[in-house]
Amino acid sequence: MARGLRGTIARLAVDALQVATRRLTRGRGEGRASRADGASHGGRVPGPGAPVGVETVEVRPENVGDLRLSYAPQPDGEPDAGEIVWTWVPYVENDGRGKDRPVLVIARHGAQRVYAVKLTSRSREGDREYTPIGSGAWDAAGRESWADLDQLYSVHLNGMRREAAALDRERFARVAAALRHRYGWIAEG
Repeated sequence: MARGLRGTIARLAVDALQVATRRLTRGRGEGRASRADGASHGGRVPGPGAPVGVETVEVRPENVGDLRLSYAPQPDGEPDAGEIVWTWVPYVENDGRGKDRPVLVIARHGAQRVYAVKLTSRSREGDREYTPIGSGAWDAAGRESWADLDQLYSVHLNGMRREAAALDRERFARVAAALRHRYGWIAEG
C-alpha cells in the first residue's frame, strides 16, 4: 500500500513539474506586463504593449459561426473548455485599458487560442445577459459569479496567467445552454 502511495505521489510531483516547466518556457521573451493601476503581476499578463497576437481580444459572438461547446477540462496547465483561467481582459471601451480577471473557457479556437466568456462577481441577478455559476476556487473571497453572455474573448494560450479551477459539468452545461439559446452554437456533452 505504501509503495503504491509513493508511486502516486511521485507521478503527481512529475506532472506538477512538467506543468510548471511548460508555463515557464511558454512565456520566454514576452517580458512582464503591469496592470493599469501600476501594480506588477506575479506572472505574464499580456495587456497594452503585449506582443501582437498574444493579447486577449474581444470578438463579436454573432460573427463566430458554428461554435462547438464541449466540456473537456484537463489539469495540464493548458486552458481547456470548462476551466476558469485568469487573463488580461480589455475594457469594453477598447481603449487599451483592461484588467486581470477570470474567464470561462468554452471552446478551442485554432491551435494557439481558446474562446472564453468573462466572469464578474458584481451581482447580476435577473439580468438575461448573465448566467449565474455560483462560487468556486477562482475567487479567493468565495463570492458568487456570473458568466457574461454578451462578450466573447479570444485568448492566446500565452495570455493565460493561471488555471483557477475546473467548473463542474452541470454549471458548464448551464452556461453552454444559455450560449446555445442566444447564438445557436452547438453544446456537446
